[in-house]
Amino acid sequence: MGSRSRRQLQRWCPQPLTPLMEGPDFGMEDHDCNKKETSWEVIREWFKIHRTVPVDNSFSSSMPPSLYGPNSSSPAKMQDLRLLLGVLGCPLGPIPISDKPISHLHIKDIPLETSTAYYIIQQYLAAAGCSKQQSLAKNMYTSGTVKLVRCETEISTGKSVRTMGSRSAENGCFVLWRMSPGMWSLELSVGGHKVVAGSDGKIVWRHTPWLGTHAAKGPQRPLRRIIQGLDPKSTASLFAKAQCLGEKRIGEDDCFVLKVAADRAAVMERNEGPAEVIRHVLYGYFSQKSGLLIYMEDSHLTRVHSEENDTVYWETTIGSSIGDYRDVDGVMIAHQGRTVATVFRFGETSMQHTRTKMEEMWTIHDVVFNVPGLSGDSFIPPADILDTAQAVSP
Repeated sequence: MGSRSRRQLQRWCPQPLTPLMEGPDFGMEDHDCNKKETSWEVIREWFKIHRTVPVDNSFSSSMPPSLYGPNSSSPAKMQDLRLLLGVLGCPLGPIPISDKPISHLHIKDIPLETSTAYYIIQQYLAAAGCSKQQSLAKNMYTSGTVKLVRCETEISTGKSVRTMGSRSAENGCFVLWRMSPGMWSLELSVGGHKVVAGSDGKIVWRHTPWLGTHAAKGPQRPLRRIIQGLDPKSTASLFAKAQCLGEKRIGEDDCFVLKVAADRAAVMERNEGPAEVIRHVLYGYFSQKSGLLIYMEDSHLTRVHSEENDTVYWETTIGSSIGDYRDVDGVMIAHQGRTVATVFRFGETSMQHTRTKMEEMWTIHDVVFNVPGLSGDSFIPPADILDTAQAVSP
């Protein structure tokens, strides 16, 4: 993986850097990767396409050829795939993971919600087998397959509601490398398109064929795929300062519900031009029976101001059912899951809104701890990301 992958990453053509916006951030044509445009401009393009297509999702040959992707006869099909990869490909958690061990909590003067969450996390670590074996794991390799189900879009005008979508699916696969602290690399290939993302512990970046290479704004945060059952120790660190909201039943399991949220200063660092991040919250549902994480849901809300002084809100909610835990070298790793994401677009005054739903089914095929030869050099960002980081550093 090391030197060969680094050479491949750094051979990419230079791309205009724009901040990584989680949620819908799909782009235009693959051959226009050098065109400078913001995430929210291409969101409006996607919305425009879907408002003008027929209800039966059949597209006329009279539509402009420039809207068609290189591997698709349907503009909406191509844009849907980019939306799927933009939302479900490599989203990040709301807050950074601490690289320090979870210390013993002194319950004096600590709110009950915080102390309760602490003991739930301790039970989770014990149930996942992290007390012994996980402390010895220096790195991890994971591979698996994904199935992405295309969008179902509901468009409401206030008086009527129109629903579109064929629910066709695309199969793909991914490879994930992880090394502490905070270093990871993901390659995800679906429907002929490839998304590559990574972190060297300081910089989080992503590359897509339609938007080029992007550096994430704000604090360094973990890849969501890692904390949804692949690395229990990272999950525990993320919820180390969580609040316990109570209990809720998920399927046949009674669960404790834990909540963590990004503070105001952290979300403000993620603002991009007219797009302002309002909040980002994550909920973890831990089974009272097994002690393991079986469901996770996060939601973030963004407000976008247009040039016409209109305000539009985008709320992205991602919920993941996590299961099929198996013992891998003494650590319980989730090997299957299903994720449902909803992107809800609405305005402050208008009754119009759109609600787009998409799904992912994922399966883990291989997990290996302590891969020989894996080092920090394997997680070096692309050259253009490093050049930009050096240019803006004090």
